[in-house]
Amino acid sequence: MIDTSIFQDKTAVYYTLGCKLNFSETSTIGKVLREAGVRTVRKGEKADICVVNTCSVTEVADKKCRQAIHRLVKQHPGAFVVVTGCYAQLKPDAVAKIEGVDVVLGAEQKKDLLQYLGDLRKHESGEAHTSALKDIRSFAPSCSRGDRTRFFLKVQDGCDYYCSYCTIPFARGRSRNGSIASLVEQARQAAAEGGKEIVLTGVNIGDFGKSTGETFFDLVKALDDVEGIERYRISSIEPNLLTDEIIEFVSRSKRFMPHFHIPLQSGSDEVLKLMRRRYDTALFASKVKRIKEVMPDAFIGVDVIVGTRGETEEYFEQAYRFIQSLDVTQLHVFSYSERPGTQALKIEHVVSSEEKHRRSRLLLDLSDEKTRAFYARHIGQTMPVLLERSKPGTPMHGFTPNYIRVEVPHDDALDNQVIPVRMGDFNEEGTALSGAFGDNSVICNKELTR
Repeated sequence: MIDTSIFQDKTAVYYTLGCKLNFSETSTIGKVLREAGVRTVRKGEKADICVVNTCSVTEVADKKCRQAIHRLVKQHPGAFVVVTGCYAQLKPDAVAKIEGVDVVLGAEQKKDLLQYLGDLRKHESGEAHTSALKDIRSFAPSCSRGDRTRFFLKVQDGCDYYCSYCTIPFARGRSRNGSIASLVEQARQAAAEGGKEIVLTGVNIGDFGKSTGETFFDLVKALDDVEGIERYRISSIEPNLLTDEIIEFVSRSKRFMPHFHIPLQSGSDEVLKLMRRRYDTALFASKVKRIKEVMPDAFIGVDVIVGTRGETEEYFEQAYRFIQSLDVTQLHVFSYSERPGTQALKIEHVVSSEEKHRRSRLLLDLSDEKTRAFYARHIGQTMPVLLERSKPGTPMHGFTPNYIRVEVPHDDALDNQVIPVRMGDFNEEGTALSGAFGDNSVICNKELTR
């Protein structure tokens, strides 16, 4: 039994890098510490505990993690510093040597953070507590409220895919998940706390069911029946796991939004083979086509990696033309980063950093074109928007069901409310459509009234 009396009136600061799953898990860590008596540090205060949840998807991510740790150690002198997350799992000894770090917790240990805090006395040197890959087995539940209106529900962890460029399976372990019954209960609790939107998070959520013999489609159907939650979004799903039955269900769902995020990674079949992806461009195109057939106004976000080993100029041009042909909304573009221990390092053709930057810029410009055209098609329509709190005197923002960002005049009473908003032109920054509250009867096509 942990004596939590030493945590009473202590303060903590949290810093998260990386994906939505990391943010969800940090929020759960914060909840555990709050229940033990630790409050979040206020502006200008020095924290007693610093928790850094790291990412290691690229070399740049590793660097940002180190910078964040150094910055927090400097800002909060004497604080007990805990580092967890993917970088901590992959390079625990290196992290433990960073000045000021007390404890490094791996993927299996972070759920038990309290027991590693001891009496909060600083260590002479950092202590690393991690498990071997084969021993990362447990699924730590997490359903946390974000900074705004939505909850993030962790439904799955780990990955069995071992793509040639990726270290995530080594950082997160094998694919595993919670039970549908437990996840439905967490969704009900989120609704009881006033949540209206839940984002389903995980590492490879379409692979849901390895632990429990269930399927992701079963989970989607069960969550759709939870009263009080008005919107669900699927954070990211592999194209080979996005089945037609899931697409069809979302098209007629009461609560799942017409919004998909599908990792492509490359529009070249040759590069996809080098990456050890489990689909080709024909399958990807068929998924996009099917979504648009049943949900013409669906938002489709796509992940793309440029400059991976083996991506010749010819292969990139193939990829660009393929992506250009797709009826998708937005591209999330990443430059390939060499990761130690990955199979991609055996591929001979190396792309220069300058060429990676050029290819990235081309795809980002293409993304801007596609996103702007998608937004422009909805100007003049009235759509339900879930509005988010903002600072007094600044515009409020929110999203339509199909993930169009909307800006409206500030009104605290509208926080976490779904309001019909008439879409105007782009705001000054071009990042959202300016909205106005108009005639509730002018709601556009019925798929978007949910």
